[in-house]
Amino acid sequence: MTSNPSSNEVQIGAQGRLVIPAALRKALHLEPGDRLIARQEGETLVLERRGAIAKRLQDRFRHIPQKVSLVDELIAERRAEAAKEAAA
Repeated sequence: MTSNPSSNEVQIGAQGRLVIPAALRKALHLEPGDRLIARQEGETLVLERRGAIAKRLQDRFRHIPQKVSLVDELIAERRAEAAKEAAA
């Protein structure tokens, strides 16, 4: 294994378990019992904290004023499309 904590080879165990090397756990401040979200990006496995996901989403939609309801806009769009389909 290399000494670079950002790049380590790991092996999947018999029950699909993955051990995160100590250097990575230390660098990322991961503690026993911490929960990560696993997702697939193409051929890549990404493990991420819920907080990091929430921050990314908040940053992504930060430009939208708080008085704007994306849910209401989506419902209005869907209703308009349904009305078009019904009229056709």
